[in-house]
Amino acid sequence: MPPFIASGEDATRIFGRGSCDAKGIIAAQVAAVLRLHGEGVPAGLLFVAGEERDSIGAAVANQNPRGSRFLVNGEPTGNRIALASKGALRVELVARGKAAHSAYPELGESAIDKLLDALQPLRSMTLPSNPDIGATTMNIGIIEGGLATNVISDFAKAQLLYRLVSPSQPLRQQIVAAVAKLAQVEFVLDIPYMRFRTIPGIPTMTASFTTDIPSLSNWGEAVLLGPGDILVAHTEREYLDKRELIEAIDRYLLIAHELLR
Repeated sequence: MPPFIASGEDATRIFGRGSCDAKGIIAAQVAAVLRLHGEGVPAGLLFVAGEERDSIGAAVANQNPRGSRFLVNGEPTGNRIALASKGALRVELVARGKAAHSAYPELGESAIDKLLDALQPLRSMTLPSNPDIGATTMNIGIIEGGLATNVISDFAKAQLLYRLVSPSQPLRQQIVAAVAKLAQVEFVLDIPYMRFRTIPGIPTMTASFTTDIPSLSNWGEAVLLGPGDILVAHTEREYLDKRELIEAIDRYLLIAHELLR
């Protein structure tokens, strides 16, 4: 995908990279807070970086709370309020072997073969399920290794992402046991699944994606809602319905009034 998609609009939609996730959400939140300030309601805005990778912005912000009682986090939920969101467990597998000429494979030890053998039990593993949010899922996102087709590989690495619906520790133990001595296992990111507060009168959903909320525990009790469809976020067809954008402002106002009532 190109790193930038020119913005545009028609009568009903705003187009462009980030229109859904998360520029439209930011616009709706700014508009809502301006109206709340006009009503004398205490509300503030917190925008952070790094949510897609390591939540570093949220982690830094969490060390500097401002005494807020509630946190209304914005993600594309179709203006429905989230009952829960999945967590994330990012795993790196590293296999090491011995390089040799491929004409003499008996002189080498293929790291790629080891990695493939390590991945197979992970692909067939039964993963946890939660009746309220669904099943844990796993994606092998990146595989790399080897020097050339005529060389037995001495290094191979895979990066996996599990979407969690339960505590990660039992799954961590399963992964380590399944991989055994074929590869080294490193858990590079662990974000727990979360349950959230709901607001009467707002439709609900469950989010299969992960948010910054676990890294913002010092900013108050969390609510998750925002305009847009997560299925078009990060795609070349990304857009936001103008109707949803306006509706989101009213939803944010409703949430603030209900929480502070």
